[in-house]
Amino acid sequence: QLQASGGGLVQPGGSLRLSCVGSGLSFSGAAMSWLRQIPGKGFEWISDTDSNGGTRLATFARGRFSISRDNAKNTLYLQMNNLSSDDTGVYYCQGLGARGKGTLVTVSS
Repeated sequence: QLQASGGGLVQPGGSLRLSCVGSGLSFSGAAMSWLRQIPGKGFEWISDTDSNGGTRLATFARGRFSISRDNAKNTLYLQMNNLSSDDTGVYYCQGLGARGKGTLVTVSS
């Protein structure tokens, strides 16, 4: 089971760090991803990291977001900086055949 956390209300230009913990799962050797669902839209891929530590970021996330992982803690992270209202949505982690419960990010003044 995957559970994302760390969302909340932040002002434009602010930062948040999301975490995703896997219960009963081992992240080692697994590709993991972050997705989001913007209000009124479908799921949107943000970033992923492979078992070798390689990472990819969606164009809109480059320069603002970064993905990292701690396999020993079975935890995936998403550092988000310079947030805007366009980033408001529910953020999910995905991997090992599962998509965890999301965490809501609201960017508003």
